[in-house]
Amino acid sequence: MSGAEGLWRAQDGWVGRHVRVVLTPLPAPECRPHKPRRAKEPPASARALLEISANTAARAIPPASTAAATGLDVDVDMDVDMDSDTSDPDGSALEGSSQLSAYERKRLKNIKENAKFFASLKLHESAARLRKIASKVQSHGIKRVKPKKAGDETVRRRSMRLQRVDPSGVPLPELPAPPETVVDEHPLLPPGPLQMVPAGENTSKVSTKEFLDSWAKISEIKPEDTEKHVYDIKRYEDRLSCMILSEDAVTKVVKNRICSMAIHPSESRTLVAAGDRSGQIGLWDLSCKPEDGVYVFIPHSYPVSCMYFSPFNPAHLLSLSYETLRCGDVTNAVFDEVYRSEDAQMSSFDFLPDSVSTLVVGHWDGDVAVVDRRTPGTSAELSASLNSKATRTVHVHPVNRQFFVAAGSTNVCIYDIRYLKHAGNKPICLLSGHTKSVASAYFSPVTGNRVVTTCADDKLRVYDTSCLSSTLLPVATVRHNNNTGRWLTRFRAIWDPKQEDCFVVGSLARPRQIEVYQATGKLLHSFYNIDYLGSVCSINVLHPTQNILVGGNSSGRLHVFKD
Repeated sequence: MSGAEGLWRAQDGWVGRHVRVVLTPLPAPECRPHKPRRAKEPPASARALLEISANTAARAIPPASTAAATGLDVDVDMDVDMDSDTSDPDGSALEGSSQLSAYERKRLKNIKENAKFFASLKLHESAARLRKIASKVQSHGIKRVKPKKAGDETVRRRSMRLQRVDPSGVPLPELPAPPETVVDEHPLLPPGPLQMVPAGENTSKVSTKEFLDSWAKISEIKPEDTEKHVYDIKRYEDRLSCMILSEDAVTKVVKNRICSMAIHPSESRTLVAAGDRSGQIGLWDLSCKPEDGVYVFIPHSYPVSCMYFSPFNPAHLLSLSYETLRCGDVTNAVFDEVYRSEDAQMSSFDFLPDSVSTLVVGHWDGDVAVVDRRTPGTSAELSASLNSKATRTVHVHPVNRQFFVAAGSTNVCIYDIRYLKHAGNKPICLLSGHTKSVASAYFSPVTGNRVVTTCADDKLRVYDTSCLSSTLLPVATVRHNNNTGRWLTRFRAIWDPKQEDCFVVGSLARPRQIEVYQATGKLLHSFYNIDYLGSVCSINVLHPTQNILVGGNSSGRLHVFKD
């Protein structure tokens, strides 16, 4: 080795064989630019081997200037010839090489041994074979289920008792099927008169007779002051403020939801009647204890939607249901049948003349009927169509009793009973403004100069009927929540018989209350009691001469406000 070469090796610390590097010129670039492709990154083991080889080559290749100075023959090229180091199968070249450390030589040897081991497993051939098997198209045909043979089914063992076979082998006769018991929610009552017998099991005949006698006795006494008065609003509000609800003035009278109520006009004793949706009528004598003063009768099979004590003879209680109109005569202890309709269901009624022998009856199909109680039988004198989908309530004018107002599905009209005929009836007055179904419409009690209506569009409307014309618009409108829903009886705003320009209606507000409005739409008073009134009183009735208000809820309970 020459001195220059030894000097160069000593300065650069180069040890190893001579490496030849050849520099090859690159071709001229094309005119069209191209996007360089990103080379695929080699595996981790290959990257490690390349790093070791590159480090070794960096130490083995002398700089060009040093080689030129020492006179070495160096050809520069971009490829490093490492075949002699990497192609030795037994690794003897690596072990004898002084350029690599012991760790690097052992690592390269392990890499080669692992490569030989994986090559002996032939994983690539196995993977190719599995892919070929998986790529074969398989048949997707529907397999038919073979029917089971009769002999293959397991035979269930049954005793001779279940097979209805006598031990001797003689078949037993078949037992008749038990009759199906159908419980009718509304058992139909027979037509004709029904005895006035209470439905309660704990009610004795003696107490019932005493109750009926007291009812007949108070009906004979006429009120001292029969003239209707109109008080000023201030005095009327003071009287309302004195009416309270006590614990003993709340009791359950009927079983189900109350649909109608009536109050006896007596001033000596307070007697309240309530009809529910199952056909029961409960009478409560407030002069007795709640557990002793309630008597329940069942004169109907369907909801009792309308009920009045006769103004001419309060010993008669007239009640109406879908199928029949009955009169409870307390003197004879019987519920007489006044009118029966097999064609259409009835909705309400009212008395036409002062003698109350003639009635006007509304039907759910939109017709009305005129019934005379003096005529034998249970048929109507006249049936007239009002050209309406339904007639929910009918109410007669208190002064001009030939007029009556009918609340239909979405219309309220006033008719003259004298000009009614079977078909083609036209109203003399239309109360306009209703957009949904109307629950009720009633004349004011003294003069009949006003009509209050309750509509499902959440409004109470007051009309001036002192001068009837073809169409009337409301003079007052009260925003009121009338969305009672399915489980509550619909609200019906009724006039106070003692006050011409004030009406009462139930409320959904909390605390639960009963509201009193003036005809102008002003709220005058709210009856409520947090302790004893916790439900909605949909149906209300007021005493004609006393300061008594009764509200009925959907559980058959009555609440009596009095002074």
